[in-house]
Amino acid sequence: MISFEEFLKVDIRVGKIVSAEHFTMAKNPAFILKIDFGGEIGVRKSSAQVTANYALGDLPGKLILAVVNFPRKQIGPIMSEVLVLGVPDQHGNVVLVGPEKAVPLNVRLY
Repeated sequence: MISFEEFLKVDIRVGKIVSAEHFTMAKNPAFILKIDFGGEIGVRKSSAQVTANYALGDLPGKLILAVVNFPRKQIGPIMSEVLVLGVPDQHGNVVLVGPEKAVPLNVRLY
């Protein structure tokens, strides 16, 4: 069990995917996402293994949730700056997590 204060240390924000491209150098099929969080966070990059459930054209404009306060992580030739959140479908493939209605960018999950 963790305390509420410990949970609040994880900064989960709403962002909008502005572009997606194939991550051809990834070990597993993945996309490179550029995500706009607005405000002081701005646009950040992330690698996401979501190719089983999404086509490139499905992703721009989609609102998603991501952890924005983890350290950056080198994934192949790119520096992943946020952790995009998802859950597995019945086949174990990632389904992105996001708000079901329009909300402002950069709002925090609570």
